[in-house]
Amino acid sequence: MKIVVLDGHTENPGDLSWSGLEDLGDLKVYDRTLMDEDEIIRRIGDCEAVYTNKTPITENIIKSCPKMKFVGVLATGYNIIDVDAAGRYGVTVCNIPTYGTDAVAQYTFALILEVCHHVGAHSDSVHSGKWAMSVDFCYWDYPLIELNGKTLGIIGTGRIGMAVAKIAKAFGMNVIAYSRTQRENSDGVKYVPLDTLFEKSHIISLHCPLTPETDGIISGENIEKMKDGVIIINTGRGQLIDENALASALKSGKVYAAAVDVVSKEPIEETNPLLLAPNCIITPHIAWASKESRQRLMDIAVDNLRQYIAGRPQNVVS
Repeated sequence: MKIVVLDGHTENPGDLSWSGLEDLGDLKVYDRTLMDEDEIIRRIGDCEAVYTNKTPITENIIKSCPKMKFVGVLATGYNIIDVDAAGRYGVTVCNIPTYGTDAVAQYTFALILEVCHHVGAHSDSVHSGKWAMSVDFCYWDYPLIELNGKTLGIIGTGRIGMAVAKIAKAFGMNVIAYSRTQRENSDGVKYVPLDTLFEKSHIISLHCPLTPETDGIISGENIEKMKDGVIIINTGRGQLIDENALASALKSGKVYAAAVDVVSKEPIEETNPLLLAPNCIITPHIAWASKESRQRLMDIAVDNLRQYIAGRPQNVVS
C-alpha cells in the first residue's frame, strides 16, 4: 500500500516517529503542501491512503485520484474534506475523535491563570530590573484575581468542556454550563439558559463546536448581557467570537480580559482587531499540541488505517 502524508509538520515537527505508518506500507511524508489542487493531486498520485491535517480534499481531487480509497484526518474536525463526494466515490474518511482532551483542558486553565496573575509579565519585569529598584518588598502591575468562589460559565460540555469543569471545581469555582446536549451525570455542573450563563459568569470558556447556531455566539449583543469585567476564554474555534465586538468591549472595559488560542482566520491576519485590543492574550492554536497529545493522535491515526486494512474501519465520518 502506498501512503502519503500531505502536511505532517504540525503533527510531527521531528519529535515523534512515523514508523507506525511505515509498517503499513510505502510512506511519503511532506511537511507542507500548497493549497493548490494540481499540486495536491500530483502528490497523492497513485497512493491508496492519504493523510491530511489542513490540506483540503475536494471532489475534484477525489475524482482525479481514483486509487485513493482511505483519507485519514490528522485532527478531529474534517470540514476540509468533501465527505459527501468521498462517500459517492467509495473513499473512507476517518478522523481522530478524541486525543487532546487533557491537553486542551490544561491549556484552558493556563490561559485563565495567566489572565489572573500575568506570571510572564511579572517575571519579565523582574528580569528588566524593576524589583531590584523597588522601594517595597513586592509589587504587582495587574490586579491579582482569586478563582475560588467565582463562577465559570462553560459553553459546550463535551469531553473537553467537562474536563475543564472538573479542574474548575478543584479551584473552588461554581460551574454553570450551556450545551445543546446535556449530560445526565453532570458532576456538579448546573445547566442554565444561555442568557443566564452570560449574566452570571465571571469567566466564560468556549468549548462548543462551530455550527450555524454557535457562529459568532460571542456577539456584541451577547456581550452586553454579561457582567462588567467578564473574562472570555476561547480554545474552541475562532469563529465563535465576533472579533470586532470583542475588541470594542475590551477597549471599553466591559470585558476585562480575553485569552484566545484560536482566531477567525489562521494564521492570524495583521488586520485582526484583537491584535490592538488591550488585555488580550493570543496564542497560535497550540492548546492541542503537547507531545503527549500528538503521540495519542499519531497512535489513533495509525490504528485507523490498520483497522481499515483489516476490514474493520473505525472513526468513520464519510
